[in-house]
Amino acid sequence: MKKFNQFLCIAILTLFSTAIYAQATITGKIIDGDMNSPLPGANIIVKGTTNGTTTNFDGDFTLNAASESGEVVISYVGYVTQTIAYSGDTDLGTITLMSSDVGLDEIMIIASVAVDRKTPVAVSTIKAEEISLKLSTQEFPEILKSTPGVYVTRQGGGYGDSRINLRGFDSENVAVMINGVPVNDMENGAVYWSNWAGLGDVTSTMQVQRGLGASKVAVSSVGGTINIITKTTDAVQGGNIMSTIGNDGYLKYGMTYSTGLNEKGFAATVSASKISGDGYVDGTEFSGYNYFVSLSQQINDAHRLSFTAFGAQQEHGQRFNRSTIAELQETDSGPKKANKDWGYKNGQVYHQSYNFYHKPQMSINHLWDINEKSVLSTAVYASFGSGGGRRDEGSKIGSAEYRIGSTGLTPIDFDRIILENKANGVNGSSDIISSSRNSHEWYGILSTYKNRVNDALTISGGLDGRYYIGSHWYQVDDLLGGEFYLDNEVNTFAFGQPLKVGDKYNKDYDGIVLRYGLFGQAEYQLTEKLNFFMAADISNSSYNQKEYMNRTITGSRKSETQSFLGYGIKGGGNYNLDANNNVFVNIGYFSRAPFLDAVFINEDGIDANTDAVNENVFSAELGYGFRGDKLSANVNVYYTNWLDKAVEGRIPNDNDPFFYNLSGVDALHQGVEVDFRYKATDILTVTGMASLGDWKWTSNASGPARNQAGQVRDTITVVADGLKVGDAAQTTFALGVDYKLAPKSNIYVDYNFAGDNYASYDVTNRESAGLPDVWKIPDFGLFDLGMRHTFELGSFEATLNGKINNVFNTEYISDANDVEGLAEKALVYYGPGRTYSVGLKVKF
Repeated sequence: MKKFNQFLCIAILTLFSTAIYAQATITGKIIDGDMNSPLPGANIIVKGTTNGTTTNFDGDFTLNAASESGEVVISYVGYVTQTIAYSGDTDLGTITLMSSDVGLDEIMIIASVAVDRKTPVAVSTIKAEEISLKLSTQEFPEILKSTPGVYVTRQGGGYGDSRINLRGFDSENVAVMINGVPVNDMENGAVYWSNWAGLGDVTSTMQVQRGLGASKVAVSSVGGTINIITKTTDAVQGGNIMSTIGNDGYLKYGMTYSTGLNEKGFAATVSASKISGDGYVDGTEFSGYNYFVSLSQQINDAHRLSFTAFGAQQEHGQRFNRSTIAELQETDSGPKKANKDWGYKNGQVYHQSYNFYHKPQMSINHLWDINEKSVLSTAVYASFGSGGGRRDEGSKIGSAEYRIGSTGLTPIDFDRIILENKANGVNGSSDIISSSRNSHEWYGILSTYKNRVNDALTISGGLDGRYYIGSHWYQVDDLLGGEFYLDNEVNTFAFGQPLKVGDKYNKDYDGIVLRYGLFGQAEYQLTEKLNFFMAADISNSSYNQKEYMNRTITGSRKSETQSFLGYGIKGGGNYNLDANNNVFVNIGYFSRAPFLDAVFINEDGIDANTDAVNENVFSAELGYGFRGDKLSANVNVYYTNWLDKAVEGRIPNDNDPFFYNLSGVDALHQGVEVDFRYKATDILTVTGMASLGDWKWTSNASGPARNQAGQVRDTITVVADGLKVGDAAQTTFALGVDYKLAPKSNIYVDYNFAGDNYASYDVTNRESAGLPDVWKIPDFGLFDLGMRHTFELGSFEATLNGKINNVFNTEYISDANDVEGLAEKALVYYGPGRTYSVGLKVKF
């Protein structure tokens, strides 16, 4: 027995010593083949084991393998996986991971993606891996809520009704581009995220370029640029199926498949999903279909064509009308869920406020590699939108008397209204449901030529042309039991004529926009450490309005063309102090044409606003970056002076309303932003950011209010100097912890805080000094918790995601309209409480 024990000890020691001597240390550096920059967070795993690590901020990694020889698998979402052999201690050197997307080059040229430690702009980049990890059932813009300078809310809480502010500027003044193509509404600059509800499934990279940004298109933004790069076609054959369930009946399922790149240079990727649910807020049921198609054909060594189409056909109930805090607190549903804009009709849920829209976008991209130094990338695109939003006419819908129940914001009793409308007989319906219809056709071309003159100088330039026609009208949808709707008010253009289902009324006009411009940019690499850029653009915006319904005549008439010349110039430089530290500066000035709705304030007429002028913006920014082995951090200080901001509006006056457009209303947005990412260990990563803004109006102004004949009938005065800019949190910070349970499994916690959030308000209501300050929304902070686990499911790889948003069910106000600076009179939206989701994706 003694000998046996000795033998066992020797065997164990031998095995232990063999394991020690059999170990190998593998090192290397992984870079992105598209931008030649380090790829942090790439996975390196010893094949056939769970032993792995990830790259640091410089793309470097060290992996201790238990066996003396074998293979490592290197992977990153959106890139082609590589398998490399090792033997003993091995330095694999620099490994280049190429994008798995065919046709990405031409998009990257047009989309103006910023490069770390080179492009002198403040930028945050979110890759597909983080989107798939954290988006869950959130609205697509909410993936950016931990980004400096960003404030995101769901507004009323309807599907796709979210909004985003960047450095205090709303979507009208933030350029949103998908694959380099601008998607802001051509008439008013707004972005309707419900049109792009499926982007979370197909986004490859999303960049938030704050301030001047790197965009080359011929119309500048004020707050910054949100640059969304979708998938193109995968070079590798395969796909996935996925399904997600969540609170309040949330259900989403879909599939993606790619043919891979064949020998003839062709590749195709298709993706489709269906989504539905009851909505967190009462009366916000939704359903939608999301789709994406990408085809690519390599013609020869010099030319490649690709076609991309995507869209989301959706419909959803809305919480359109806001309520006071007291009204919401009294409801049985609670303030977070209460909604006054829905009820029951014939025992079924029926919506007073309802949105339905479909806006497919398609583009053909051509990449021409002219020679080894120059390339031309051109995108021809089109978009066709159709849909609208349901509203009501009459005084009964929404009133307390016509609700089911006696207190609070209980559902609307549509059945009672129907019975009364039927009883009206020859008098017709007193209340009806109508819709504001909006459709458009949008065509454009965006072409960029890029030439590397020499090792130091690269120039680029091109053209940006767009044509848009948007049609807008009101239409009767439901007479609610009556035979017709009779409205003698002149403003509805019914003129005492009975209206039936399908009839147009109130407005019927087209807004027509033609915009074209040129842009150019030069990048100069003075030394290995120092580079500069200079960019300029010039554009012409022409507007027309054609009306088919007005107060005095029948038939149609068209306005005279109104044209505005805009221009911009910006420049900056980046200096890499050493391998870890860099500083940058940028400065710019641009003059932007007003939007169409400022040129034609009266949407029912063709008379142009003679007071419409360009808005001018001066912006400057200073930034510092640090890239270390474990820590990556950025500090940015910005100053944006918005001069001659257009403030337009309409004053009801019986049948002769007044219109005004004030210039000389200035605003200053300045602040400091800090963000960091700290990889404490191979399994623990901490992220954070803080954004401290000081946004306020800096001038008073006055101007005339004119009637439709152009006669001055009143004077509008604005006393705004020193008032805080509203509608977005001026102080935000975030902190996140990600713990890796295994090479492909992790758990994370995120905290987001929003403070100094002043309610939105109409600055023209501030007509004298001494009025109450704008109401400040109470500060709030939210915790999110999530996990991901990747495992083998037979011969397939499966990923399970779980997410809880607002873990502690915090009650908070996300949006508010100021009324006299008083909390009790403010009209508010509460943000959602605790929500959850569980999703499974299986790759094949």
